[in-house]
Amino acid sequence: MTAVNDACNEGLKACDLMTLCSVLRVCDMEIMPLDPGKPCAYFESHATQQAMFCSGTTGFSFRGRFALPAEWCLLGYIHDTQKGSWCHGTALEAGMAFTVLPEGISEFKLAAQTRLSVILVRLNDLKEKFSEQEPYSVELPSRMLSLFRLSGQGGNALREHYEQTYRRLFYGHSQSSPLNGDEARLLLGEHLEVCLAAQSEDRPSYSRGRHTHYRILQRVEHFMRANIRHDIYLSELCMVAGASERALRYAFNDLLGVSPYRYLSMLRLCTACRGLSRADVGRRSVKSVALSCGLWDLSRFADNYHHMFGELPHDTLMRTPLRISDAGEA
Repeated sequence: MTAVNDACNEGLKACDLMTLCSVLRVCDMEIMPLDPGKPCAYFESHATQQAMFCSGTTGFSFRGRFALPAEWCLLGYIHDTQKGSWCHGTALEAGMAFTVLPEGISEFKLAAQTRLSVILVRLNDLKEKFSEQEPYSVELPSRMLSLFRLSGQGGNALREHYEQTYRRLFYGHSQSSPLNGDEARLLLGEHLEVCLAAQSEDRPSYSRGRHTHYRILQRVEHFMRANIRHDIYLSELCMVAGASERALRYAFNDLLGVSPYRYLSMLRLCTACRGLSRADVGRRSVKSVALSCGLWDLSRFADNYHHMFGELPHDTLMRTPLRISDAGEA
C-alpha cells in the first residue's frame, strides 16, 4: 500500500481527477476538491473485457458525482475513511460495502485519507448472478441499492477478498490468481450473496436533521449549477433552500465543511476546469469558458485556478483531452 504522503508525489494530478471518466471509460465522474492546496491521490486500475478493477487512496477531501451508463453497475468496499464521508447524506464508515445500479446520479463526499476499492461490471452479469442466487425473483430488489456493513463469516470473506484486490493492484498481479473475468465473477457472486443476506442492523440510516441538510444542499446546488453564469446572492440561496441564512450555513458546514459562497467559488472553478479540458481549442477561449461560469475577473480567475489545479487555465485548454480509446488498461 502506498502511504497518503507519497500520494502527493506519485498520485494523479487534479486535472486528471477531473477527467476520471476517461480513465474509467464507463462512467462520467465529477470531482470537486474541498481542501485548500493542490489535490493529491494515488490510483491504480486494471481492465478486462468483462470488468474494471480500481483501488485508490485520496489525500484530500472532495465532493463527487457520477453516473453509470445503462449497461454497467458498480460494486465497492471502503477500507478506511474519516468522519465526514457520506453518500446521499448517509455517513460512510470503514468496513462498508455498496452496490450502485445505473439509476440517476450518485452523490457523495469522501474525507481525506479514504481508501477504497471498486469493480465495474456489466449489469447483465449481475442479473445473471442474482438469478442464480434468487431463482424465484423477477427483478433486482431495492435493498440492492443500499449501503451495508460486512458481518458474519460471509462478510469477513468478502472483506478479505477486497483487501486482496487492493494489494494485487498496488503490488502487482498474482500469476496463480490474476485479475481477470473469472475473478470479477467470483467477487461479484460473493458481494451479491453478502448484500442480499444483510439485515436491517447492517444497513446504515441517517437522522431527520441530516436528511434536512442534504435536501437543502441538493436544492441549493441545483440552483447554483443552473445559474452559474450569473451573480448569485445569499438571499436567493436561502429562498431556494427554504431555510434561514443560519440554517443554510449550518447545512453546508455539516455536509461539506465549507460555506455556501466558498462552495460556489469552487464549483465555478471546477466547472471551468471541466469546460477547458473538453473544449475545442479552435472554437473556445479561456475568457469564454470563464465568463460562462460567472468568473468575471480573469486575472483573479487565473490565480485561483493555478492555486487549485497547479496549472494556468490556458495550459488546461491546450492539452489534448484524453479520449476513451486512448485510456487503455490504466
